[in-house]
Parts: sequence; structure tokens; C-alpha cells
Amino acid sequence: MFETIIPESLQSFLSPMKSNETKSTVSRRMIILSQLEKNGEVNINDLSLALGVSTVTIRNDLEQLEKKNMLLRARGGAMKISHDHVSLDFPLSDKQKKHLLEKREIGKKATELIEERNTIILDSGSTTFEIAKNLGKFEELTVITNAINVANYLAEQRNITVIVPGGTLRNNSLSLVGNLAEKGFKNYFCDKLFLGVDGFDTSYGLSTPNVEEAHLNQIMIEMSQKVIVVADSSKFGRRGFAFIAPITRIHALITDSGIPPEEKNKLMGMGIEVLIA
Repeated sequence: MFETIIPESLQSFLSPMKSNETKSTVSRRMIILSQLEKNGEVNINDLSLALGVSTVTIRNDLEQLEKKNMLLRARGGAMKISHDHVSLDFPLSDKQKKHLLEKREIGKKATELIEERNTIILDSGSTTFEIAKNLGKFEELTVITNAINVANYLAEQRNITVIVPGGTLRNNSLSLVGNLAEKGFKNYFCDKLFLGVDGFDTSYGLSTPNVEEAHLNQIMIEMSQKVIVVADSSKFGRRGFAFIAPITRIHALITDSGIPPEEKNKLMGMGIEVLIA
């Protein structure tokens, strides 16, 4: 017979519990959350061995806890949700309510970097939507976007040619993602990309909560001559689950006056243009 070895980090939680209690759903999930609070992460195989249930059961536990915004699933386990990280994928309707005044000013400032007859990419997001609201003054412009709300708004502007790639709709962000969207963006080379991010860390890079969004953003960057990040100052020092690109891949940043001075100086020292809206 094989001996079941319980990781030391779990033994203290299991020792006072009876076998039937350990296997109960509520008790099991309490143990998982306790481990997350203590260690910051949990492993599916370790939990399966320690709790005496299948890995399928553990995955279901993690899935249900994630739906309640109590953890963030990762490969092979789960991570603790931290207020210092952008782990949650909030609906666009919620994002639009946060830092709205700053986003509006950023949207206006962004148009200063756009020239007549440019072809630009507008990423999905609440800040890029504010850019769309200020494009009516141009006489000729081509906009490629995966954001349904942006495309719908610009459809009323006769002076703007709107190109929308195919893809699968993400309800949270009203954006098109997936293979079709990726193939669509690879058909165009653009003058400028206006990229919204959920996390901006000068050491780690640009990030977002969703893996599909991150991968599509990477393709947008590849297909653009100039990359401009639009992000209010609340995004600084935060890291999302999915990595997009290092800071060195961007050419300019448009933000508000709340940006930490040391971050601004660091970016300018890297040759990145910093515009304050």
C-alpha cells in the first residue's frame, strides 16, 4: 500500500477534524480559504491528498469559490485575491463608473496624438471608449476595434471608417476575442494603438485579468507603429493575472496628475513620453 503524505502546511488544519467533517463541502472550502490566507496559493494535488477527495472535487471547489470572488484560479491550483493586484474581471458597466472624470480628460488628451487619415486601433475598455467620444472632429479616420460599444458609437460618425474583426463576444468587456479576432488584427498594420490596461507596473509590465484579452493585446502591439497606453493613475503599481507586455514595448502614456512622481520620472528615463491630461 502507498502511504498518503499530507503536506505540513495542511496538517494543522486537518488534525482537529474528523474524516466525515473533512470531506464535507463547507469544511473543505474553509480549509482551502484558510490555506490561501496563510500561503497565498494552493495546489490541487496537495489538497486532493490532504482532504481525501478527487482532484475533480477540488477543481469544483475552486470554481465555486472563484465565482464568489474569493480566489483566482491558476494553473494547477489557485491564488489569493489581493487588493494590490488586479485579479477580478469587473463588468465594463462597473469600470465606467470609476475615475470617470480622469478618463474623460484622458480621452480628450488622446486626440492630440491622432492625425487626419490615421488608421488607429482602439482597444476595449472604459478609457478607450472616452477616446471614441472625441473623434468626431476629424474629417477622415479609420478605426479598428474589437469593442462592440466603441463600434456602435462610431457607427454614427460618417467621417470615420470602422473595421470590426470577428471573434467571440466577452460579455464582461463587450469585446471580441479568440482566434477569429486575432486573425483579423493580423491583416492590418496601423499608425497608432490606444491600449487600455488594468495593471501598470514599471517593473512587471502591462497586465489585464483575462488571458484572451492579453493575447489579443499582444497582437495589437505587434501590428502597430506606435503604442500609446491610456490609464488613469489608479492602475499604477497593480498587476493583473494575465501579462500583456513589458513597459519597453510602449511609446507613450496618457494618464492623470495622480501618477506617482517616481513612476513618471522612471518612464521618462526609459524614453517613454508621459502626457498628463
